[in-house]
Amino acid sequence: MGENWRKRTALVHDGIRRSQYGEVAEAIWLTQSFVYDSAEQAEARFIASGEDEFIYARYGNPTVRMFEDRIAALEGAEDGFATASGMAAVNAALMSMLKAGDHVVSARALFGSCLYIVEEILPRFGVEVTFVDGTDNAAWARAIRPDTAVVFLETMSNPTLELIDLGVVADLAHAVGAAVVVDNVFATPIYSRALELGADVVVYSTTKHVDGQGRCLGGVVLGTRDYIRKTLEPFLKHTGGAMSPFTAWVMLKGLETLDLRVRAMTASAGRISAALEDHSKLQNVIYPHLPSHPQHDLAKAMMEEGGTMLSIDVAGGQAAAFRVLNALQIFTISNNLGDAKSIVTHPATTTHQRLSDEQRARLGISPGLIRVSIGIEDGSDLLDDLLQALDRA
Repeated sequence: MGENWRKRTALVHDGIRRSQYGEVAEAIWLTQSFVYDSAEQAEARFIASGEDEFIYARYGNPTVRMFEDRIAALEGAEDGFATASGMAAVNAALMSMLKAGDHVVSARALFGSCLYIVEEILPRFGVEVTFVDGTDNAAWARAIRPDTAVVFLETMSNPTLELIDLGVVADLAHAVGAAVVVDNVFATPIYSRALELGADVVVYSTTKHVDGQGRCLGGVVLGTRDYIRKTLEPFLKHTGGAMSPFTAWVMLKGLETLDLRVRAMTASAGRISAALEDHSKLQNVIYPHLPSHPQHDLAKAMMEEGGTMLSIDVAGGQAAAFRVLNALQIFTISNNLGDAKSIVTHPATTTHQRLSDEQRARLGISPGLIRVSIGIEDGSDLLDDLLQALDRA
């Protein structure tokens, strides 16, 4: 990052690599491999590549490297590796540092696919996993053992917006030498304090706020240069989860407006959540910076603002929730989030449908719960749309 650059400036200028043509917009290097001046140069590059020396697009690419450098600077990380999707990032972050016999402690409240990796895939390879209520610091203290290798959590859970006291969990993990891996999507890179609070590895689905316009799948893993280049990069080189150059270019364009979009979306989310809080058709409104949120003080300490996401629990269960969803005129029914367009999701029948009724109940995913991703439309229009839809609940 340039000296004394603030976030919005860094999101436009950091990590630029210009060719001899001096282009203003970042170039898309759509190439699979690279040419060497001599056999000796090829040999040397395969032994140790320099900062701007590339071998093969699965290993690295100039456009992808620009994106990695820029988002690492935004997060305050030493380095990053961009992946083909958010789930590729989660999988690689965990699998690259685990082996048979290792122990993982994970928060129970996870996105459905994250839960599948931790609950189904890791145990197949001999990794023992202990699940805890992430909001219970004492539960973390009981579960973390001297042989724990990794703790995994979402800083804010999907879709119930529970927060985990990352500082406390990181201290417990580091006391036994365990690495702290966090999925930080709901917090966004704009409001993230994950590394400052003790995370070792931060993962984003860049499909969400970073792209922000529903175009491309992508992910990124951020951490120390030693971890990224010595542990993660070899795993991804040989398993093939790298981001494409075109996708990296789209993500670079998304980063330029990320701060503007996230702050506008957050302002509307805060206003809408407050306006809906006492609505007669709602059993609950969940938003981290509402005083009614059970972890309001922690949310204020961990995040500058409350973020772009809220959840509403419609009285009357699934049937009433479906009536609300189907009556909305501006909001789009989809399973993405962090988009410029406002999106609503019914987690119990989509993103978390593979869970049992008991598991969903334990996580607070009721039949009436609707996850709401606020976009950049006019906040008054969005509120009016929700209100008219709730009239039909």
